[in-house]
Amino acid sequence: MNTTSPELTMILTTLREFVTEEVIPLEPLLLNHDYDHLLPQLQAKRDQAKALGLWLPQIPQEYGGMGLSLVEHGRVSEVLGRSLLGHYVFNCQAPDAGNMEILIEHGTPEQQESYLKPLLAGDIRSCFSMTEPENPGSNPTWMSTTAVKDGADYVITGHKWFSTAADGAAFAIVMAITDPAAAKHQRASQIIVPTHLPGFRLVRNTSVMGERGLGWASHGEIMYDGVRVPQSNLLGPEGAGFMIAQERLGPGRIHHCMRWIGICERAFDLMCAHAVRREVAPGHALAEQQTIQNWVAESRAEINAARLMVLDAAHKMDQQGQYAARDEVSLIKFYVAGVLQRVLDRALQAHGALGMTDETPIAYWYRHERAARIYDGPDEVHKRAVARRILQRYN
Repeated sequence: MNTTSPELTMILTTLREFVTEEVIPLEPLLLNHDYDHLLPQLQAKRDQAKALGLWLPQIPQEYGGMGLSLVEHGRVSEVLGRSLLGHYVFNCQAPDAGNMEILIEHGTPEQQESYLKPLLAGDIRSCFSMTEPENPGSNPTWMSTTAVKDGADYVITGHKWFSTAADGAAFAIVMAITDPAAAKHQRASQIIVPTHLPGFRLVRNTSVMGERGLGWASHGEIMYDGVRVPQSNLLGPEGAGFMIAQERLGPGRIHHCMRWIGICERAFDLMCAHAVRREVAPGHALAEQQTIQNWVAESRAEINAARLMVLDAAHKMDQQGQYAARDEVSLIKFYVAGVLQRVLDRALQAHGALGMTDETPIAYWYRHERAARIYDGPDEVHKRAVARRILQRYN
């Protein structure tokens, strides 16, 4: 499988230089919560990314994107993942990237004009509102939020949280029950809810290991108190919410896994550079310790293996579709999340007390990426699902 055409090689080289020279230097502003200085500089970098033709790598060219395949965007996502800010600068961050795909595939012309176009331009942000504090996220068919028809409208009532980037979002795509009597996979629908409407209330940004975040880098708790929206805000057919969510999750897991590999590579670089510089006794570097050497070898092997697994899954999805690649997607979701956790833990431990601070991005990733083993399906669900499919072939 050829993933390094001359064109892709040029794109990756340009992106690496841009991320290293323009984006990574802004990370201390995020780590120190200096949003007043960070946000205008980030906007300037986004404008530069547009000017370089590197905007929206995951979006088809007819919608203003780069039109990369899943494999190609996977390679790009790894490079962008090296920075805390990489995906946002190029407008391919979650949840906006997934919402763009939903609007492209299922949005009406009116919905695309009102919501997709400004989202693609980077003029607005969005959120995806599915997880509920009262119900298990591991069972996405079980939710309490309802959308009840009243005349030409839906009236939406419910409680959501971990709606990433709700703070400052112009609209939410909400999963809500529209027919409680339907089969469990056909009860819910996806509906566009502008956040300025009466009844939409951002309760708070949920604190994640002591950090609430701001703007796109946050996870909102939302109350929908009888929010009234026109039925024309429905995305796709009524009852298709679960199906649309599954469509979104397949490519999304590829994007996440390659982003995690980018994080691993940056953490690996930081660990190795620190190990050769740091002396544990006069004239003796940390890198001389066998434990460190074991960590370097184990991390290098695991990162390389994870990358090949993800690219193989992306290639199969590109060639044969999501259904054919469902085993590979489940495997990479829990395997790469585990590699990410182990590499970050080793990098933090190698840095000692420094690793616990925000002088490097390691502690930030350690806090926020622990959730990699939970969101988009917890490890246990993916392991159970793929094992059952494999064992069925032996009957």
